Amino acid sequence: MSKNWVQDIREMHQKFGVREATMGMDKERLHSYMKFRFRFLQEELNEGFKAVHERDPEEVVDALIDLAVVAIGTLDAYGVDASKAWDEVLRANMSKSVGVKETRPNPFNLPDLIKPEGFVRPCHAGNHGII
Repeated sequence: MSKNWVQDIREMHQKFGVREATMGMDKERLHSYMKFRFRFLQEELNEGFKAVHERDPEEVVDALIDLAVVAIGTLDAYGVDASKAWDEVLRANMSKSVGVKETRPNPFNLPDLIKPEGFVRPCHAGNHGII
């Protein structure tokens, strides 16, 4: 195991032939598979909500990691460079400032990230894989 989650998922997909299978799909099948992957993410998210409700730390951790695995795996299956996408989102997020986002309640009074004037959204042009 490593600390490079993207590479770990790529290796898992290579072992099980996931990426090879998706690369052979037509557009309709790819679209159906994407819907399947989002339902998969929703299933993992629901398991996380259940674990939080039940105050089960083992299942909370498992659900959060499963969400990361499925999300990164979806990007890999579609040939998206997840590391490049991560860097682009991180760049945009790091340009934000601490403030109050009026449209989102913040009952914990923790810092919220606000887009500054001239905020440049993440751009994934050229990194959509076969989506």
